[in-house]
Amino acid sequence: MSMTVVHLVATLFMVGVIVFVQVVHYPLMERVGGDAFVNYQAGHVVRTGVVVVPPMIAEVGSAVWLFAGMARGSSEWMVALLGLVLLAVIWLSTAFLQAPAHGRLESGFNPSVHRALVRWNWLRTAAWLGRVPVAVMLLN
Repeated sequence: MSMTVVHLVATLFMVGVIVFVQVVHYPLMERVGGDAFVNYQAGHVVRTGVVVVPPMIAEVGSAVWLFAGMARGSSEWMVALLGLVLLAVIWLSTAFLQAPAHGRLESGFNPSVHRALVRWNWLRTAAWLGRVPVAVMLLN
C-alpha cells in the first residue's frame, strides 16, 4: 500500500470519528447523569484513545513523509504544507483545548466545561474536514 493511500485512509477514518464525536457523542455527554459521569468520562478517555491514537499517528507520520519527499515550492508541496498546517491545528487544539477539558471533566460533569469542549471541538472538526481534499489531491 502506498504512503498516499495510508494517508488518505487515516484521514478519512479520523474525519468519520470526529464528525461522530462532534455531532453525536459530545452532545450526549450531558445526559449521562452525575453519579455515572466520572466512570463514563474515564472510560471515554481510555477507549477513545485506543481508537484514535494509531490512525492519528499514521496520519501525521504519512503527512510528514509525503511532504519531505516533494520538491520544495511545487504545487504538491504547497498542498502537503497546507495539510501539515491543518494537522498542527488539530494536534494543538487536542493538546491545549480538548485534553484539558477532558481533564477537568474527570472530577465530574461541569456544564460550562462541556459547552466549551463542544464549541472548541468544531475547530478540530473543520480542520479534519479540510484535510479530506488535501489527502485526495496528494494521491498519485
